[in-house]
Amino acid sequence: MRRAFVVIGLLALLAPLTAAASFASDRLWTGSHAAEARAQALLTAIRAAGDHGLKPEWYRIADLEKALEPGADRDRAEQLLSDAFVTYASDISTGRVRANSIDRDIDIQQRRIDRAGLLKEAADAGDFPTWLASLPPKGDYPALQKTLATLRQKRATAATFTSLPYGDALKPGMIDPRVPMLRQRLAELEMTVPAPSAVAELYDDALAVVVKDYQAAKGLTVDGVIGAKTTRSLNTSLDDRIDQVVANLERRRWLPADLGNRYVLVNAADYSMVFVDGGQPVFRSLVIVGTPKNPTPEIASTMYGFQTNPYWTVPQSISGEEYLPILRRDPHALAAGGFRIFESWSDDDSEIDPDTVDWNAVDPKAFPYRIRQDPGVGNALGYIFFPFSNRYGIYMHDTATRALFAEGSRNFSHGCIRLQNPLEFVEKVFGGRGGFDKERVRAAIDGGQQVSYTFPEPVRLYVTYRTVTANADGEVTFRDDIYGRDRRVVQAMGQPRS
Repeated sequence: MRRAFVVIGLLALLAPLTAAASFASDRLWTGSHAAEARAQALLTAIRAAGDHGLKPEWYRIADLEKALEPGADRDRAEQLLSDAFVTYASDISTGRVRANSIDRDIDIQQRRIDRAGLLKEAADAGDFPTWLASLPPKGDYPALQKTLATLRQKRATAATFTSLPYGDALKPGMIDPRVPMLRQRLAELEMTVPAPSAVAELYDDALAVVVKDYQAAKGLTVDGVIGAKTTRSLNTSLDDRIDQVVANLERRRWLPADLGNRYVLVNAADYSMVFVDGGQPVFRSLVIVGTPKNPTPEIASTMYGFQTNPYWTVPQSISGEEYLPILRRDPHALAAGGFRIFESWSDDDSEIDPDTVDWNAVDPKAFPYRIRQDPGVGNALGYIFFPFSNRYGIYMHDTATRALFAEGSRNFSHGCIRLQNPLEFVEKVFGGRGGFDKERVRAAIDGGQQVSYTFPEPVRLYVTYRTVTANADGEVTFRDDIYGRDRRVVQAMGQPRS
């Protein structure tokens, strides 16, 4: 009996080894016509990695080609091709880099690729080239690929580049030596430029119209004035634009392949927001986002509802950097704006008299007090506040400074997202459900009531930074890289993979 158990035990131990030997005999890339065709399809895709903003050498294309030569070691070929395949498939579907490693203001949980599962899918694919081509994201991704190809073709023709010097603001009606260079630069950007007037250096109204068209296309303030922002945008080279497209192909790969049927997408680079319900855009809005010093992060979260007439608790960094100098000049200066100061961050009974504090002795980097603004017309959050979980302490909200929505470059906040028409957005989210009554909410706002409302179902939120996008017709829009993130993304992509 004991001998029988020994035999059974040995068979159990040998079973995995037998299965492994069987799997090894079924080679994925060599040894049969189907496997070799699969290998050639992979090499073809890797050679065209540039279409995705990637580089063939990242996948050791030269080593792969040598490994498939007649007489080469099959085991080594299998290992090299499997490694290259998993790396390439992961890169084109979920991103070349871990987004969170690039910038502290990026907090995106990318999908993880299962190596064994991916190899099995490749083996089971009836049409491997078609299956491989299906891995990249959909949406505007193909349009960005076409734009990348077009820009590279333009660069290959050695197109001229006229750099516009910085200087004082150039306004219509002025005579300035930069005007001929401005005309040349706009022509290089394929804008239709009118002939100059009798005075070549006159910035005339006809040229100002072209500048305004350019500013509108790039999301700049449309005033015809050539200031620092417009000059910087005009001086963006073809190489810079190519890098932007490469960064935005990567950025799209970070997000889920399918964003879902119901979500909010905020694009900080475009100062825009869209609410998608049932797979269709049902609400769009302008937004105000963070300054370059206090950028709006890239995150994914969920919104569950909103509140009317919120308090605004000032973050410690703002209290120390911006409000402490005011308190040092006049301890009561903040009171006019509805601000109150508390000793505790949790006890509302701990309000203090600002005259009792020696503000000159307070460390701005370790501000110990809680400053809170009461609800009201001047409240920084406006009348509606949308909280959502994130490690940055930002949220979406109304605003008391609505005039800023008329600006082109709307990067004025400390990182939060200011929404232009929050009540209209709420109405779309409820969609007639949950007993929602827009006028009742408006009455609560007007009456100064703090009321919390829960959405009929949670709304997924994606806060992105897409400096290059395409609409449903494939028309591509560029926005200037106000946070300087595109360059960091491209640099990170070129680093060796672990």
